[in-house]
Amino acid sequence: MTPPPLDTVLAGHARLSAAVAGLTDAEARAPSALPGWSRAHVLSHIEGIGAALARQARYAVRGELIELYDGGRAVGRDAAIEAGAQRTADELRTALGQALAGAESAWRALGPADWSLPTRYRDGDAAAALLCWWRELEIHTVDARLGAGPRDWSRDFCGHALDFLAPRAPAGGLTLVATDGPETRSAGAGGVTVRGALGDLTAWMAGRAPEGPLRCDGAALPELGPWP
Repeated sequence: MTPPPLDTVLAGHARLSAAVAGLTDAEARAPSALPGWSRAHVLSHIEGIGAALARQARYAVRGELIELYDGGRAVGRDAAIEAGAQRTADELRTALGQALAGAESAWRALGPADWSLPTRYRDGDAAAALLCWWRELEIHTVDARLGAGPRDWSRDFCGHALDFLAPRAPAGGLTLVATDGPETRSAGAGGVTVRGALGDLTAWMAGRAPEGPLRCDGAALPELGPWP
């Protein structure tokens, strides 16, 4: 199989590390783009999901399966995010750096034949787990409001994200037309057409606010389905 874009994902590690380098305690406490979450909540979540998906890779090469989070979502994810969000900016930066370094080590350890190894993440393989990490990293880096916005996402990332998010399209069908490039994507037959910059279309499909306007031939943007 074709390996997923590991070097591209690791470049996202570097961008996030640079973005938090000067983070202050006051900035960590400031609101993120996610309702009810500070920047510290978002960074704590990135730390946790990065470590959780990396261990999927570690266990896969051992021929073992392990749940995404110890203690399940309520303990391993939600409670850990809330507790982690109380840390200082320095503590957050250190923990995030350790998680990113651990993730890089885990993913780099996979050889060409290892990407098809089974994992517990959605009962998929190691490649799917890395692609999930790519989405989590890129989307939540924008959520943290550290300078990057949806229009900073690469066209390759937008294409991948839109493929993943296509099931959110309304039952009547949806066509997305990029006004800043050649991309046109359709889900279902007929339906409405939404036009805008590729990053803005991707943000909207991901449930985030676009940076610029979106135009819909049905006037109001349609309601999207749940996260796939």
